[in-house]
Amino acid sequence: MKDVIRAAVEAGIPGAQVEAEVEGNRALITVVSDVFADMSRVRKQQAVYACIQHLIADGTLHAVTIRALTPDR
Repeated sequence: MKDVIRAAVEAGIPGAQVEAEVEGNRALITVVSDVFADMSRVRKQQAVYACIQHLIADGTLHAVTIRALTPDR
């Protein structure tokens, strides 16, 4: 599942560094990208959610925590 999440986010946010920790149907996803530089916290999370929406919709993921950061944090 980690690889599926990582691939989905990397496809939606090219050049992002993605780490995923999965336990059952819960995931902690950390994404680092320059794309987030001028985004609010909510917009960053929306960008990541858009990449994994299909996994939430089909029930593969139920609870998701997102850490969306820029390279300088």
